[in-house]
Amino acid sequence: MSSWRPAALNAGWTYRHRIQPSEQGQSLLVLLSSRWHHSSPSRWAERLAAGELFCNGTVLRSDQDAVNGDELIWERPPWREPAVPDQWTVIHDDGDLLVINKPSGLPVMPGGGFVAHTLTALLADEARPVHRLGRFTSGLLLCARSSSSRARLSAQLREHEGDSDALTKEYRALAQPNPQLHGQQQLEVTSSVMRHPHPKLGWVWGPQWDDPAQGLAARSSLTLLEIRPEADLLQVRIHSGRPHQIRIHLAWLDTPLLGDPLYLGEGRINPEATPGDGGYLLHAHRLEGVQHQGAELAFTAEPPRLLQARTNSIKREK
Repeated sequence: MSSWRPAALNAGWTYRHRIQPSEQGQSLLVLLSSRWHHSSPSRWAERLAAGELFCNGTVLRSDQDAVNGDELIWERPPWREPAVPDQWTVIHDDGDLLVINKPSGLPVMPGGGFVAHTLTALLADEARPVHRLGRFTSGLLLCARSSSSRARLSAQLREHEGDSDALTKEYRALAQPNPQLHGQQQLEVTSSVMRHPHPKLGWVWGPQWDDPAQGLAARSSLTLLEIRPEADLLQVRIHSGRPHQIRIHLAWLDTPLLGDPLYLGEGRINPEATPGDGGYLLHAHRLEGVQHQGAELAFTAEPPRLLQARTNSIKREK
């Protein structure tokens, strides 16, 4: 049975930014709006008047300019965080390594307007996540109680060696029909993940532009599991851990995740959406080759019903 934590006020949050040499001499109010595009200079001026902005521990002046090395602080007052699912299934727990099946809709770490309603906060001192999953991505998430285990596991997840990957990461995804897959059942994607301008956030990760050298190398292997009238059920193995890699690669192929509000067909990015918006189905299904305490471990999290194959056939239904 699922359980939800209702929407509630958090305790606020302190945002900090260290002034860089390239920012020297800029108006701090202009700098704030250029770094955090969600607010205009006039909105930052309102926060200044409310006593929320500081520089090196003293109240920021409206005419103050940026000085290299100074610390800019925003003491954000409490705000209302949306309701989130707050229960998960434990897949494995040996006293140090905790592996859970994270529900869709629960953020892993603070960000995107969430602080208290995150897995990190709900776990408290029990354990800490080793890696991230998108808010609306369900499935396997590794957590650890000791900092040494977190460091070792995190290093394993970052490493990849092409076809000889020591660690296998597989996802289930429901994507718009992909004619490239229908004839061969498997497809390799090697397009880079790159920064794209975004009016609300400044920039977001997105599909490859003209010059792949400007991006982060990424590789995914797509396997067609089932063809449905409205979508393709895919198994996706990722050989690299780039931000939103599966969503971006599928959009680059012009077959985005069904219901993805941000990454659209033809590699387009919706300027009105953000990476934390939901509507798609993506599930971290299986991890193999996890090295922990001298053993090699494998874990599987049962996919949601809509991400389970309904037939052994991959022929398109009439």
